[in-house]
Amino acid sequence: MLEGEIARCIRQASSGKLWLEKTLWGLRDQEGGWVGAEIENSNGSHDLGPLQVNSWWVPKLAAMTGRPASHVRWWLTHDACFNVNAARWIFLSSLAMTRDYWRAVGAYHSPTQWRQRRYAASVAVHLQRRFGRDAFFTRASVQVVRP
Repeated sequence: MLEGEIARCIRQASSGKLWLEKTLWGLRDQEGGWVGAEIENSNGSHDLGPLQVNSWWVPKLAAMTGRPASHVRWWLTHDACFNVNAARWIFLSSLAMTRDYWRAVGAYHSPTQWRQRRYAASVAVHLQRRFGRDAFFTRASVQVVRP
């Protein structure tokens, strides 16, 4: 049941853009979180919910939404659609900044370039596993969408 809810949220967050839907699935498959997940990292932060949005983003998301950080953290952990939309925003913000699809995928995970490359390569494997040869798109099919 919850996987169906996550799928619905991903479809909704992609707004009919197949490349964005595939990207969100790639991040989802890489992260492997679930509704209610709070995974502690070695640096004291936590990865929250289905797309494992790092708790580092909570203050920024709280400021953007005008809601208390405690509410944002709870939503990231327990509301599949809030979590997916936060992941969408993080990815699209990175895409707008880098103007490079794979760098933006990597930046979803880390600001460190070598970690970005490793993460993007792993997401590419997940995309190909889920979508086969149709997983990848031309540069022209990926348009910068404002978060």
